This record gives sequence, structure tokens and C-alpha cells, in this order.
Amino acid sequence: MGRLGFRVALGCAAVSCAIAAALVGRRLRSRRQWSRAVELVREFEEACATPVGRLRQVVDAMAVEMHAGLASDGGSKLKMLLTFIDKLPDGSEEGTYYALDLGVTNFRTLRVHLGGKPSMILNNKVECQPIPKELMTGTIEELFNFVALTLKKFVQREENGVDQISDNTKDLGFTFSFPVKQLSVSSGLLIKWTKGFSVKDDVGRDVAQCLNEAMLKVGLNMHVAALWSSQALLFMQFETIVLRSKQVNDTVGTLALCHYGDEDTVAAVIIGTGTNACYLERTDAIIKCQGLLTNSGVMGFEKMISGMYLGEIVRRVLHRIAEESEIFSDAAQSLSAPFVLRTPLVAAMHEDDSPDLREVGRILEEHLKMYGVSKNAKRLIVHVCDIVTRRAARLAAAGIVGILKKLGRDGSGGVASGRTKGKPRRTVVAVEGGLYTKYSIFREYLNEAVGEILGEEVARNVSSV
Repeated sequence: MGRLGFRVALGCAAVSCAIAAALVGRRLRSRRQWSRAVELVREFEEACATPVGRLRQVVDAMAVEMHAGLASDGGSKLKMLLTFIDKLPDGSEEGTYYALDLGVTNFRTLRVHLGGKPSMILNNKVECQPIPKELMTGTIEELFNFVALTLKKFVQREENGVDQISDNTKDLGFTFSFPVKQLSVSSGLLIKWTKGFSVKDDVGRDVAQCLNEAMLKVGLNMHVAALWSSQALLFMQFETIVLRSKQVNDTVGTLALCHYGDEDTVAAVIIGTGTNACYLERTDAIIKCQGLLTNSGVMGFEKMISGMYLGEIVRRVLHRIAEESEIFSDAAQSLSAPFVLRTPLVAAMHEDDSPDLREVGRILEEHLKMYGVSKNAKRLIVHVCDIVTRRAARLAAAGIVGILKKLGRDGSGGVASGRTKGKPRRTVVAVEGGLYTKYSIFREYLNEAVGEILGEEVARNVSSV
């Protein structure tokens, strides 16, 4: 080999070494990036750990807060709100009843014909109507006029086109899914709008009266007889409920409906966009006689367990991973928008059991503009979904057991432990809400945790429906 050939060979060797060094360097950086992402997830998982001992601490704290909330307004982190309802249905009720449920993005109208025992519910009809977005930021008159007119059309269809149901004013049950300061069984003042609503000039107004005026305006011969309001915070409502229309909340309605078919039902829990609960309390345990707590607080417990926030928690974790590693390429920007990842999408990714995690990839591309995410990175995302969901479900379970502890149904000892004459007492908790009913993994984690906290013997006699 001549001198020229030697130089060429040496140059090629140098280039090859440089390329090899670059490849090795890139691989090392990639490994460091991946290690950092895994480290972040491991730290988050440790912070979200919910061992049974910690859950039982939550149970005890819940019971203490409930006692404090019954003693005085402002004395507890829980909004222990009176429902002013003193009787639960037992299946003997008869007649035809109408109800209206004003929810987050739609409202439902209901007609039910009750036949008493043993036939109970003879027939029922439910219609769902979306709420136009412009009404969510308009005036309260515009919103309730729309609701009243829709209700009137529903009643006319059910009553064969008759303008008036009868010459007598009929009672209406009104479920209002927003914070209200209850004044009586059929009236309550709006505290604030939540869940995307921003209706003008209405805080402090009686929402039942607003609906009554709207029904009168459209010529509907009905009157709100019962108002049930929902709160944007885990809270307890006590006393009981009548299935007839009054201002009532979705949680109390769930308790009433379940008790209608099963008299062992003692509490109801809604786990959906928001979270709340109600139970039957002894009158002598309610030390305060009136007044409601209206300070909003930080709602930390609800934010860890409610469907409105779980997707946002997952997004924040993924955003931090994207900022501190490159396993998602340049996805940090697309993950920076608050609430871009909704909880139903988290559930869909979490429940994706396809070999290549096809659904995870589709959601990342369509909703987060994250393309070319590796299979290992997808698995890491599913693991983050699992961490957040498992913590939420187990904390929700602790909240439920906290109610049972307050009622003496948690097996903590004596007659108040859920035993009668030495025999375990059957206890039913009605659980509703999209997060619980539609997210199977969440539901499984919750039921599993309830059993762990209560112990096998007591858990055998506690069921959720």
C-alpha cells in the first residue's frame, strides 16, 4: 500500500470511529432520557401510594370531619348540608310523577308511574336534551325558559297533547347539579355556577323560584315541590328523601331510588365529573340547626378522585416527562394546554389491551398531536394512567368507608359496628356516576379497596349497587 492509500485508509478509519462515537453517544443519551422518564414515573407512583394503613387514616379523618360538620358550619372541610327531607320511599308509593334533572351538558325529563307494592314501578319515560352552549353563558331567564318549554313539550306528548296536565297544579321534582344553599325542601339559593357554566347575574337567586316563574310563563301548570342540589365538593347530606318532586340532588335521588327497592340502603355516592355523597343521619346527631358553609376551599380530595380532574393529572405528569426527557420527542408543547386530556380518554388508553396499544396511539395522535411514540413509551403512559386511577379509586373507597364508620357499619366494634344480636348487618351503598359505571378498572380498584379496608368478614355484608 502506498503512502496515499495509507492516508485514505487512516481517514476512513477516523471517520468510522467518529460515526461510531456519535452513535454510541446518541444511544447513551437515549438511555439517560429513558432512565429519567422511568425515574419520574417511579417517584410519582411512590407519592401516589395508598397502602391500607393510609386509607384507614383517611377513613378516620373523614369520620372526624363529618362529626365536626354536623356540629357547626365552617367547622369542617366537608360541606355537611341539610336536605330538609325526612322520609325515604319504600315501594308503597302510588301515582304519576314528573321530574327534571338539570345536569352539566344536558338535562333529562322524567315521567314515572308508581303502582305501589308489589308492582312498584309500572312504567317510566326519560328524555335527554342537550343544553345549547350559548345558554351556558347567557341569563338565568333564558336558560330556565328553554328548560320549561322543553318540559312542557314532554308533558304534552305524555298527556296526549293536552296543554294542562289537569286543573290542579302538579308537583315537580327538580335535580339541580350545582352548589345551592338549601332553604327548605323546595327552595335554595344558588351559590355559584360550576362545570363550565357562567350564567350572568344569578348568584343568590332561588333556582326553584326561577323555574316556577319560567313554567308559569310558558303555561305549564307545575310547581317545584322538591329541590335537590349537587355540590362541587365531596359533601354529606343527611335526613332522607321523598320520591316526589322537590329540589333534590343527584346523590339524594340515587339514595332514594336504591332504598325504594332495597331498604338496607344507607348511603349513596356519585363518582363522575364531580364527587359527592349523602347518607341517612340521626336527628339528634345534627347539632347545628341551620346555615350552610359556602367557602369554596381548594377541593383537594375531589381533585384526586373525580372524573373532571383525573385526565388533567395524567396530562401534567406526561408534560413533566416530556420536559425532562425526549421519549415523546417534541410533545412538550402539545401537552402544555390544560385539560386537553379528558378522563374518558385516560380510561380508553388504560383499558387498551391490544398487542400494539393501537388505541393509545390513536388518542395520542388525534388528541395530543403526538406522533411516532414508541411501544415502550405507550406502556409508560398506560402505567401513569393506572397510577392515577388506582389512587383515585382507593381514596374514593376510603371516603365511602368513612361514611360507613360514621354510621357504625364499618365493623369497628359493638352494636354500632354493623352487627345486630351477634349477626352481621347487611349494608348497601348506592354508587352512581360515569367514572364508576363506565370505567371498569376504576370500579374494580374501588371495590377491592373497600374490601381491604373493611376486612373480609365485614366486607361480605357490604355491597354496592
